[in-house]
Amino acid sequence: MKAVRLYAAGDLRVEDIAPPPALGAGEVRIMVSAAGICGSDLHNFRTGAWISRSPSVAGHEFAGVIAALGEGVAGFAVGDAVVADSRVTCGVCAACRGGRSNVCEKLGFVGEVCDGGFAEEVVLPASLIVKAPAEVDAAVLAMAEPLAVALHAVKRLAVPKGSPVLIAGCGPIGGLAALLLSERHDGPVLVADRNADRAARVAEVTGARIVDLTAEAVGDALVDQPLLAVLDATGHPGVIGTLLDIVSPSGMLALVGIGHGSLAVDPVRLVEREIALVGCHAFINELPEAVALMPALEKRLLALVDETIDLDGVPAAYERLLAGRSTGLKTIIRPVTLLGSP
Repeated sequence: MKAVRLYAAGDLRVEDIAPPPALGAGEVRIMVSAAGICGSDLHNFRTGAWISRSPSVAGHEFAGVIAALGEGVAGFAVGDAVVADSRVTCGVCAACRGGRSNVCEKLGFVGEVCDGGFAEEVVLPASLIVKAPAEVDAAVLAMAEPLAVALHAVKRLAVPKGSPVLIAGCGPIGGLAALLLSERHDGPVLVADRNADRAARVAEVTGARIVDLTAEAVGDALVDQPLLAVLDATGHPGVIGTLLDIVSPSGMLALVGIGHGSLAVDPVRLVEREIALVGCHAFINELPEAVALMPALEKRLLALVDETIDLDGVPAAYERLLAGRSTGLKTIIRPVTLLGSP
């Protein structure tokens, strides 16, 4: 079968490989119908930060159809549409026992510690799949995992009722957070991104207002309202520093972007302005909730798709995305054998 495998930083190959081995107990074989390229896929390709095995079939955001069930699998049937849970956890550390599996001491991800979804088929433990509505476009189902990440970040941000919220970065997580806030929040949503086309796409789909990332521009948009909730989806230290200057006293800055470099923060400034700095990592139990939202959000999620490609197009898509040449949020891969499928 055809697959896209990461060997080392900068070394991504489209190859014909053997199909997954025979199923073990508790496993399922999935025909991949759609997969999404994530910012963390790009980060891993660029830096090799999370390479733990080589080569490994990349991809942790994907949906498919169950082709076969291993011994002992219950609650699923051949033909079920499913989405993948990206997290591989130990289940026994203090974080896992405490219901905080997203910060598991040995946390790994599908596509890194095991083969992922940039392939025609994949085998996963049944514990790592969630049943999905078959009538929803597979490209939308492939966005369930990043939607769960955005949902977790929005919950962590806890925007006060009626208060403005600013999102820096209109990539997949920032844009999906804006979409969720447009559904759930009663205050104004502001977005900022140096990619004007991408910001315009998010604004059109969500009703958010585009602002330049300066104190003056944000202040003009707020009309004397305090800015108590800010979400960074860029991971860029310079952007984060700017946001710390823009957020109002007693406000919160939530960080969900994965970036490069270190951040110099004056702790006295955080103390004197009583700023809360919060990290948001992956998700805990939000994936089934995200899947349940898919039918209602389907049309708007499709409007956020940037490009649909086959497996052969993945290396070029990585190059394009790393260069910032995108107008939408998510590049969707449809394996060659399933091109044209719903």
